[in-house]
Amino acid sequence: MLGPGHAYSDAIPIERLPGPRFVELLRSPFAHEELADRGPLLVVDTDDIVADARDIGTLASIPVVVAGDHRSQLVDVVVDDGSLEDIVRTVERWPIASVALAVLLRSAERRSVADGLIAESAVYSLLQAGPEFARWRAERPSGSHLQEGPAVRCEREGDRLLVTLSRPDVHNAFSAAMRDELVEALAVARADLSIKTVVLAGEGKSFCSGGDLDEFGSRPDPATAHVLRLQRSAPLAVAAVAERLEVRLHGACLGAGIELAAFARHVVATDDAAIGLPEVTLGLIPGAGGTVSVTARAGRHNTAWLALSGSTIDAETARSWGLVDEVQPTS
Repeated sequence: MLGPGHAYSDAIPIERLPGPRFVELLRSPFAHEELADRGPLLVVDTDDIVADARDIGTLASIPVVVAGDHRSQLVDVVVDDGSLEDIVRTVERWPIASVALAVLLRSAERRSVADGLIAESAVYSLLQAGPEFARWRAERPSGSHLQEGPAVRCEREGDRLLVTLSRPDVHNAFSAAMRDELVEALAVARADLSIKTVVLAGEGKSFCSGGDLDEFGSRPDPATAHVLRLQRSAPLAVAAVAERLEVRLHGACLGAGIELAAFARHVVATDDAAIGLPEVTLGLIPGAGGTVSVTARAGRHNTAWLALSGSTIDAETARSWGLVDEVQPTS
């Protein structure tokens, strides 16, 4: 059970609502206004919640993050006294991104892969035009990494295609060049059915540390970025060969580093893997398919917790969630 009280944050006074009161508010004709006014974060006692499909449908579009101490269709993220402070801190600083993620995830499990990726890209693009992402960019010093040689290597071994992310000096940060080369490599596998297995790995100390931050927001406008994201979609390319795909995780597996991997039929992680979804703390949401792939494997509550807590999980925790199928010792 969560401890009593309000003041987990000076900026966001947290009122914990009894379950019956929360359901009562959901059934009010002014539910959106009343609950949004209490947001952006609501903490609800879930023990006494008795909800029906109407309540779930009402909540679907209410712009708040709902936290509770048990899984429920009326809860976005499950917390305890130890993790609530982290969730509060994230929602306090990034309320727009946090709420956008919670609302998107509520219906994620009912969407097809294609529909989910379209919805994710649309929300991601809107947030790129928002004040929180602008603040993150203003606070971060600019930088650039010169790409020398291919960002992705491919080798054929019999009926296996070995695909390796190859930017080890930046922990395989996922750049536009890497995306394009990965899409091309997986197109070969998609077209050639004599390839029985595709193995995706990362060179160096990490599988993939997430998107290349130096490229974030580099497109001329969010609408163009949305169209280009659909035109050259790494998540769609990965999903297209998912039944033949094995991913080998190690080191940092952040953002795209777990979002793409989670589409695969089989995911192997070494015991040094650190898995996380840090995008909300940039004023964004996962944008490499994570609201689809991670949710499909680990459920929306775990996806929200990983994104809103700012935490990373180890390989054994990822296996218990279903994000990883096998854990091996670090070689």
